[in-house]
Amino acid sequence: MENDLMFKDLGLSKEMLGALENKGYAYPTTVQQLAIPHFLAWKDVVAKAPTGTGKTFAFGIPMIEHIDAQREEIQGLILAPTRELAMQIGEELRGLLTYYRGIRVAVLYGGAGLVGQARQLEKKPQIIVATPGRLMDHHKRRNLRFDHIQTVVLDEADRMLDMGFYKDVTRILDMVKNRRNLGLFSATISREVMDVSWKYQRDEVEITVEPKQKDRPDIDQYSVTVPPFKKVESTLTMIKEGPFERVIVFCNTKAMCQRLSDSLQKGGVNCDCLHGDIPQSKREKTMQKYRDSKITVLVATDVASRGIDVDDVDCVLNFDIPEEIEYYIHRIGRTGRAQKKGVVFSMLANFAEKTKLEEIAKYTKYEIVPLVLGEDGVLCRASEKK
Repeated sequence: MENDLMFKDLGLSKEMLGALENKGYAYPTTVQQLAIPHFLAWKDVVAKAPTGTGKTFAFGIPMIEHIDAQREEIQGLILAPTRELAMQIGEELRGLLTYYRGIRVAVLYGGAGLVGQARQLEKKPQIIVATPGRLMDHHKRRNLRFDHIQTVVLDEADRMLDMGFYKDVTRILDMVKNRRNLGLFSATISREVMDVSWKYQRDEVEITVEPKQKDRPDIDQYSVTVPPFKKVESTLTMIKEGPFERVIVFCNTKAMCQRLSDSLQKGGVNCDCLHGDIPQSKREKTMQKYRDSKITVLVATDVASRGIDVDDVDCVLNFDIPEEIEYYIHRIGRTGRAQKKGVVFSMLANFAEKTKLEEIAKYTKYEIVPLVLGEDGVLCRASEKK
């Protein structure tokens, strides 16, 4: 689809157009262009689109446009699989509310106090962004009601249902009796997503944005072969020698994440780490420091890969090759956002890692150019090494 339409052509309010202009957005991405009109018309939507193509705005914009600010009931509900993604969506929605009056957003997730979140709910938000488990906690405590919810969205639906939230999600959908439309947004459409669509959607509009379209992030991908036992040292060299202002390094385990972060810090790199054993309050502070450029390198596990919403990450470095192909896709989606160029380096120190990355390249049809890191710290194409 040619992206010749502008946001002003989609029938949006002056408040919404003002917020988008304030953020520097004039043209919708393909998924936004396709989904927003159907959402505005109260249609059920199931959308498959690559990470980084603007799915949050695709459902967030029409949800906000439907809110009646004079009413204090919850009218829109967005379910997310992780606390990081829930917080990210909440921030994006608040950014769109710059010129609105009386529309409030509450974000509910585990790992934070119920009392503080209950106070948010006492302010009568019209939009709730929540992880399924924490939403059910508040419902059981009668801190919120589902009676007036009109729109429900499942963001990263594949991930959420795959993480074991299927029963919670279907229980929530069963309790939203007056729902007018349901949106399922996902990078992939799994069997569980199809089951939810079949059971809860009516005359749904199916949207597929292929990675080949121009919304696909502009990312150069490389493998970097390094000597065994020198992986940490080589990673430190690449980060210090590279012209990168904001880097994310991904590890497969919490232990490796912490160990690598400590090693990089000792090597003089301004970095911190995110993984599941770190308390939520510290994770939030770390993310804020990263957004504010107080740290330049973030070392993270895949728990964090979907919750990091920073538009100007210029490099993703895979210290470990991910076990799942989908993890690779979501990791690299952290860079090359907002029409900016991105680069990905995957470190290879043994044959098993090389084989795994070759499988990923074959499945995704990505071109991953092989490089070698020389002893002088200079990268060159594998074919050029003498």
